[in-house]
Amino acid sequence: MTLVTDPARETVIRKKRRRDLLIASLSTVVVFGAAVVVILQSPGWPAVKESFLNPVDARRAFPSLVDGFWLTLKLFLTAEPVVLLVALLIAVLRGLTAPILAPLRIVATLYTDIVRGIPTILLIFLFGFGIPALNLQGVTNEPLFWGWAALVVSYSAYVSEVFRAGLESVHPSQAAAARALGLNRYQGLRHVVLPQATRRVIPPLLNDFISLQKDTALVSFLGPIELMSAAAIYANSKFNYTPYIVASLFFILLTVPMTRYADWIAARQRQRSQSSGAGL
Repeated sequence: MTLVTDPARETVIRKKRRRDLLIASLSTVVVFGAAVVVILQSPGWPAVKESFLNPVDARRAFPSLVDGFWLTLKLFLTAEPVVLLVALLIAVLRGLTAPILAPLRIVATLYTDIVRGIPTILLIFLFGFGIPALNLQGVTNEPLFWGWAALVVSYSAYVSEVFRAGLESVHPSQAAAARALGLNRYQGLRHVVLPQATRRVIPPLLNDFISLQKDTALVSFLGPIELMSAAAIYANSKFNYTPYIVASLFFILLTVPMTRYADWIAARQRQRSQSSGAGL
């Protein structure tokens, strides 16, 4: 089907877009310009600049912040795939309907309800201090490991609900069609239901992983020197808070690309759904 466009209408739309872009640009410049002027003219600006934006302290703290950043990145990148696997398993277990599998469904439900009710920082304390105190044979007492494990346990409970929502959003007719093609329940789940559910939950999954990336800073309460603890050590020794600003820039470097990617995925899904609706 070929769409017929009106040249006059297209011209009006282009003019409106240029006008809207100009208005948005001018309003942005005015608002942010006024904010900058207010900040720079405030009486306490010189003291704030010295305490939070000192380039000398930023340069001195930078090597230790880089080391802490690599630990933060390591925690995040190793926890993320494990969270995905555990969360997907929990979501699948919660969707089981066979009576004989009721114990698994109950355990998965209790896991989700209990873990989501406990603050992440409390889980980190319980894992990092409680488990090593048991002196279990053959079990590591490394604080970094147990902080990582606490993050995995905490976020797998939240992410499992995202997966479960995605699984429930797939129409039952898809599973019925898979069975009609000769696929068993497991094959239908793997090849038909899961791919559709996963595509639908990518944006909220990315939002959860953005939170996970920031919550790696909580592991510092157990002793490992990651990005935020490295900034705190310098700030407490030099009485200057510039390293906190530098540390926040490191987090932004990780967070902003993931946020924009999540927005792009969501926009693409909206376009696909609108195209599908237009084609009906």
